Amino acid sequence: MIDSLMLQKYDIPLPRYTSFPAVPYWNPQSIDVQTWKKNIQETFRQENKKLSVYIHLPFCEELCTYCACNKRVTKNHQVELPYIESLLAEWRMYLNIFEEKPILEEIHLGGGTPTFFSPQNLSYFLHELLKTVEVSAEHEFSIEVHPNYTSYQHLEELSIIGFRRISLGVQDFDKEVQYIINRPQTFEQTKKVVEWARQLDYQSINIDLVYGLPKQSVGSFTNTLHLVRTLQPNRIALYSYAHVPWKSKAQRRYSEEDLPDARLKWEIYQTAYQYFTQNGWQPIGMDHFALPSDNLFIAYQKGKLHRNFMGYTTNTHRLLIGLGCSSISDTWTAFAQNEKEVEAYQQKVQQKTLPIFHGHLLSEQDKVIRKHILNLMCRHQTTIQPADFELNMLESIFKKLLSLERDELLQLQGNTVVVTEKGRLFVRVICAAFDNYLQQNLSFPVFSKAI
Repeated sequence: MIDSLMLQKYDIPLPRYTSFPAVPYWNPQSIDVQTWKKNIQETFRQENKKLSVYIHLPFCEELCTYCACNKRVTKNHQVELPYIESLLAEWRMYLNIFEEKPILEEIHLGGGTPTFFSPQNLSYFLHELLKTVEVSAEHEFSIEVHPNYTSYQHLEELSIIGFRRISLGVQDFDKEVQYIINRPQTFEQTKKVVEWARQLDYQSINIDLVYGLPKQSVGSFTNTLHLVRTLQPNRIALYSYAHVPWKSKAQRRYSEEDLPDARLKWEIYQTAYQYFTQNGWQPIGMDHFALPSDNLFIAYQKGKLHRNFMGYTTNTHRLLIGLGCSSISDTWTAFAQNEKEVEAYQQKVQQKTLPIFHGHLLSEQDKVIRKHILNLMCRHQTTIQPADFELNMLESIFKKLLSLERDELLQLQGNTVVVTEKGRLFVRVICAAFDNYLQQNLSFPVFSKAI
């Protein structure tokens, strides 16, 4: 049973652990362009030339006020081709670093609103990129779409190229919630896009939902769950709303008084968790559900689930190249993030310079902790090797884990940490027990609350 005291105790600001260390703790002095290139080449060889590519397409026609992603709001579609040419120029720089033709395992188009771009421009960009690679037989190409800005032609063009996975942003079908987050979206339009995807042989359809949005209630969100069930998606992502108005000024359209408190937010999550698990979807990782036939659930069962900046994935290869403004690349030994502003990004690319402004070279300790955090996020358990930690740090970790065990969020079986069903919502808290950077207090607010 989760009581109010426990919610109050653990509903604290924490990283989401899409990386470790979390971005605010990166040390940009630890890495320069030459070191970054060397790390890419080493991982490229170790991975037998296999890699994944994330492409950030930042443009949106309307501003969704809940969104904390990097985006540019405009109705000017003349920005499409210049941005695409910048993406291709950046990719050519990476091809020069690889020195051999890469084997492409995965493409993910994210945003922003990727379908802001016309079907023709998306097709042109992807064909140009694919000319330069060998496509793996087990490739997975996916795209995030906003149903209001997605046409049959979008999905048809992408299907011809080899896209078989699609993620639809829904968040909530309730009209009052949609109004306050400025995302009016009918169930009918969403259903139409799902039907198009099935007609075009997309194998995995994901629905994104967010709990904790302003004006949400258990009753209103239950209605959304009923509608989602009729769509029968293969996967469902149930994200916790991240309230970070210091980062995303649009979130000031509403106040904290409009948000569900920790208790209500927990009830909304529990309602959704029970609804999905009772209707055939299996819980995966921190915030995902999938039908037993879906590859994500199969990877979870086999212990092959992975998590990176694109979220949960079945792809375990360790080289991820991020293209576009604000994208993050990962060699497993280092991170690098591109310039966040479109203009700054394009200017660097035009100067034939990698558009990186921030990065981090992982220490050996970073790599050990990252492994444990990924295990907890993807497998709900991890085994500690005491020799990997200095004595003081090891004692600190076990002290925190024992406290979490008393609250029944995990079980300690010798040196193995096993997350309980009760603890799944608190995975970020459990991961934080290993996070030595959290002891460094930042002088500004950064993280959303854990629940």
